[in-house]
Amino acid sequence: MTEVHSVSSPVRHYVGGGFDASGAPIPLVDPVTGRVAGEVPQASREVVDRAVRAAREALRGTWAVWSPAERSRLLHRIADGIERRFEEFVAAECADTGKPRALASTVDIPRAVANFRSYAELLAGRGERSWHTATPDGRGALNYTIHKPLGVVAVISPWNLPLLLLSWKVAPALATGNTVVAKPSELTPGTACLLAEVLAEAEVPPGVFNLVHGPGADAAGQWLTEHPGVDAVAFTGESRTGSMIMRAAAERLAPVSFELGGKNAGLVFDDADLEQAVAGTLRSAFTHSGQVCLCTERLYVQRPVFDAFAAALATGAKELSGYGPMVSAAHRDKVLGHLERAATDGDVLAGGGVPRFGDERDGGFWVEPTVLAGLPEDHPAVRDEIFGPVVHLAPFDTEDEALALANAGPYGLAATVWTGDVSRAHRVAPALEVGTAWVNTWNLRDLRTPFGGVKASGIGREGGDHSLDFFSEPMNVCVKL
Repeated sequence: MTEVHSVSSPVRHYVGGGFDASGAPIPLVDPVTGRVAGEVPQASREVVDRAVRAAREALRGTWAVWSPAERSRLLHRIADGIERRFEEFVAAECADTGKPRALASTVDIPRAVANFRSYAELLAGRGERSWHTATPDGRGALNYTIHKPLGVVAVISPWNLPLLLLSWKVAPALATGNTVVAKPSELTPGTACLLAEVLAEAEVPPGVFNLVHGPGADAAGQWLTEHPGVDAVAFTGESRTGSMIMRAAAERLAPVSFELGGKNAGLVFDDADLEQAVAGTLRSAFTHSGQVCLCTERLYVQRPVFDAFAAALATGAKELSGYGPMVSAAHRDKVLGHLERAATDGDVLAGGGVPRFGDERDGGFWVEPTVLAGLPEDHPAVRDEIFGPVVHLAPFDTEDEALALANAGPYGLAATVWTGDVSRAHRVAPALEVGTAWVNTWNLRDLRTPFGGVKASGIGREGGDHSLDFFSEPMNVCVKL
């Protein structure tokens, strides 16, 4: 049975080193049962202004003279603090999102720890470059490059992986000496509040990290991204929201880093290990009930193995247990709307409805793991990002056809390739119009590698030196000898 959780601590803003619960409350609803489990305060424009001012003042305080080694040790202390309060973070993550404990305790919280540790280590090993330059008088010059923080960074994180994606941006932003004003989703604020407590315990100077809560449009999110005191914006979320943030940032030429939506494709060739491909697709389509930006929503299977693969995947989907609900009633209704139309226009091989448990979970926001087939490529269920436990299957004949299908559409975040032919793997994977292509696996991450999307799936790259480069400004110093 899926665990039922409740919010155990109050949700508060964190501004200038102090906690603040002011603002009209928004109910926090447990996705598992549909019951109100707490509330989150909406930041007023004044609270957002105070947060940005506190971040600006901290840039001129003691934080400005912290060395990279000191910042590296700070990130390790933050990671230590998360580990000490591991069970609290797991409980808050599950309460906010409804995800099973097995997922939060093995992916979300450990990855947040890894985010802080990896950037601590990268920062400790980061050096500067220098060049000896010839001059006409023969005495020469020395050029060297330093990296300076961008300033006040707005970090906007989504509801699906609240702590993981928040820490993925906060860690490199702090590593490079910036100050941060973070706004998590108003649906999932719990772990962000715990993180603020951990940062306070780790003795982060007041104003270096600030946290405000509330919705996006005409609220904290919009006021923050439009604020003239914000020097850069790092955002993960919907492509449409990214476009609005980009327009706001363009007014003051503020740099942006976006990881946006996806309608990720998978390719299964007839030489693949089908058992491995089915097991991998069950993970890539249904992890966190499909509420992961990297999940596979479109799967193209070579015709000779299509029927066998479709039958095995449908059977696997029907047998899945331990999955979680949609994050909200509104999101559940969106997913079910897609499924209702798909059932009319195509074939439902598995799922397609709402599971019944006979207990309090029947009040929650559940959708069955669903396998669809028989829809045209321009159908909304094939074209639009659903962000739920839904995958559509279609056959293909040739490698060129498979690539054309996978590369169609406005998105380009990630893709999977299942094949036993190593030459084909090296031909197909680079030809995919995505930021990440996995071959015979899914979501296997090395935090040093570049991560991001192309087309409507994002701007820029995160991970390793790529994040450190985004959150800092290189400056050249030339000294005549």
